[in-house]
Amino acid sequence: MPAKLKALLRIAAAVQQSGLAVTGDEVAAARAEGATDLEIHDTVLIAALFCMFNRYVDGLGTVAPGDPAQYAAGAQRLVTQGYLPPARPADTG
Repeated sequence: MPAKLKALLRIAAAVQQSGLAVTGDEVAAARAEGATDLEIHDTVLIAALFCMFNRYVDGLGTVAPGDPAQYAAGAQRLVTQGYLPPARPADTG
């Protein structure tokens, strides 16, 4: 694994613990390996978003299917039907 990626992953791991856990030394190490400010910014942003979405999903009590075939079936449904639910028949009552 490239040294720059390792340094950025150390920053991402710190973000996972707390945004305040990212140290100047970690940022300096990433810069020393050639990471740009944009790459460091994006690393922090992506790690923070993953944490937020994981907490959001966990907080809602979402259950992930254990059977990979369920993901394949869902993907096939999206390919054939898209994201919108099927149209309901018009109410003739």
